Amino acid sequence: MRHIAIVGSGPAGYYTAEAAVKQWGEDARVDIFDKLPVPFGLIRTGVAPDHQSIKAVARRYEKTAIGDTVRFAGNVEIGRDIAIEELTELYDAVILATGAPRDRDLPIPGADSANVFGSAAFVGWYNGHPEYAALAPDLSGRHAVIIGMGNVALDVARILSKTEAEFEGSDIVAHALELMRDSNIETITILGRRGPHQIMMTPKELGELLRLERAVPRVENADLPPPESDDMLDPGQRKSVTLLREFAALSPSDRADKALSINFDFFASPTLIEQEGGQLSGLVVERTELKDGRAVGSGETYRIPADLLISCIGYRTSPIVGVPFDERAGRFPNEEGRIAPALYCVGWAKRGPSGTIGTNRPDGYAVIEKVAEDIGEGAGKRGREGFDELAQKRALDVVTFRDWQRIEEAEIAAARSGAPREKFVDIESMIAARGA
Repeated sequence: MRHIAIVGSGPAGYYTAEAAVKQWGEDARVDIFDKLPVPFGLIRTGVAPDHQSIKAVARRYEKTAIGDTVRFAGNVEIGRDIAIEELTELYDAVILATGAPRDRDLPIPGADSANVFGSAAFVGWYNGHPEYAALAPDLSGRHAVIIGMGNVALDVARILSKTEAEFEGSDIVAHALELMRDSNIETITILGRRGPHQIMMTPKELGELLRLERAVPRVENADLPPPESDDMLDPGQRKSVTLLREFAALSPSDRADKALSINFDFFASPTLIEQEGGQLSGLVVERTELKDGRAVGSGETYRIPADLLISCIGYRTSPIVGVPFDERAGRFPNEEGRIAPALYCVGWAKRGPSGTIGTNRPDGYAVIEKVAEDIGEGAGKRGREGFDELAQKRALDVVTFRDWQRIEEAEIAAARSGAPREKFVDIESMIAARGA
């Protein structure tokens, strides 16, 4: 019997569990740990609440979760409730699938001003992550600035732009919907250091900006490269740039009944966050130019008004006591997923925050191949039985997958009209909802 511990119950964790079941079937026991009482990680608290079709992939993970081979153990924090060394003593392999849940720091003066947030925190706030539920951003100002040119920046801009009616069918949490209902934001500036050809935005997400009820995107023609230069791009990137050209071509009549403008500001690098009494008041930006694909400052600066600022510049993995950590890369150092004997990583914890949700599937299968090479038939470790004894000694309140199903039933029952669920946003309420 092989005993496998997976730390993290997001896509990387469940795809890895799926791969373990395919590899060994009933000759393995897989325990998936998560510090939250609820599973699915990024699917629950990272994917935009109005992208329910993407969240539906969780149903696939449920098929893996139901049965004796794979077990969910929620409300258990590795490094606090149980040390990584203890896990490696109990299990033949410990696989870290913790993702990259922390924001990269915004390295400019004034980043500690009030109403400046990283995207992990801001997205976590409107998605109901317990760590960020009390964030309470101030939406009373007129100007929002988003730093970054990826899909997360588009998600944040779209969520800030929507009317209450446009959230029909989404699972945005009540506290965020209530604040957004009274938002005074009139302009959203999306800031990028490089140009249209370097964006990381996909056509689907860009196209959604053209279907917003009260908002319209804006691109300056002067920022667009010559149309013939688009031929060098791959097809997906070319579609994205074509949409930017459509944004630039919108007529005054297209904008006439739109109260909110989403402005794309290319070749612009933030250098200073202005504040008054600790409160965000504006952003100083340096104009850049491309040299060998890199954004180089020109020395020319200008000011953008800003009452709310969200930095969408990337994520970092959270360190775990007892595990080597690469501070510069923000992830666990590894060789093809191997960190140390009996210790592995997968997904964003392995490669950094890149790729789509589906990218984690081949990653999970690849790491299980490495584990299979390393552990053979298993070393006769105690695995699940040993953890259960330890959990009992330490009075850990472990949440099972059946408990999670009861929590989900309670969330569905509490949903407002037209919403799939109303998430619990604190751990105590989650645990209480599972019942006796």
